[in-house]
Amino acid sequence: MNYVYVLKSRKDDSWYTGSTRDLRKRFNQHNKGQSGYTRDKIPYDIIYYEACINEHDARVREKYLKSGPGKRYLKNRLKSFLSLTGVMGIAGIDIEK
Repeated sequence: MNYVYVLKSRKDDSWYTGSTRDLRKRFNQHNKGQSGYTRDKIPYDIIYYEACINEHDARVREKYLKSGPGKRYLKNRLKSFLSLTGVMGIAGIDIEK
């Protein structure tokens, strides 16, 4: 399987979206500071993931989730989670309480 995932930094509540074949290994790499893009904001929690049968589909989905409509999708999909955690927005999209 291939995975698309969203991490939330415990340091500043920022989000990171990525894709991988081995979700556990990649998550551990992020939290050990072995990824340049996420190193400065560790530790992270996985707040969302999807499984895809092939790598191409996972990459396409990752690209979509990083777009404006994709961020809106995540906002709506995770609305209950976001209201419970007090996170007010993701990547410039305000979340209404």
